[in-house]
Amino acid sequence: MSKLPKAIGPYSPYRISGNQLYTSGQLPVDPETNELVEGFEAQAKQSFRNIQTIMEMEGKSLADVTKLTVLVSDLANFSTVNTVMEELFSEPYPARTAYQVARLPKDALIEIEAIADLN
Repeated sequence: MSKLPKAIGPYSPYRISGNQLYTSGQLPVDPETNELVEGFEAQAKQSFRNIQTIMEMEGKSLADVTKLTVLVSDLANFSTVNTVMEELFSEPYPARTAYQVARLPKDALIEIEAIADLN
C-alpha cells in the first residue's frame, strides 16, 4: 500500500525548496484503491488527508500549513470546506484562496494544494 495516491501525470506529489513544502493539487483519491471517494464532504476530507500524509512524511502536521488553494466544481459546496477545515485546523488558520472551476481531473469535486513552513 502506498501512502499517497498514484500521480495521474508526470509530476511529484510535493517538493521542498528551502524551508517551504509545496504540494501538487491533491485530488480526493484513496491511496489504497487509487479511486475517487464519493460525495463532496468525503472528497474534501480525503484531499486534506492526502495533504496530512505528506506533512507527516516530512515530520510535520497540518498546523504547519501556511497557505491553501482550494478548487471546487461548485461554490455551493464551499460551506462544507469551511466545516471540514474547522475540524482539521485551529487558529491561526492557513491563508486560503478558493476558485470554482469548470472541471477537475477525474471529474473530482475538489482539489487542494498547500504550502507549508518546515521551520
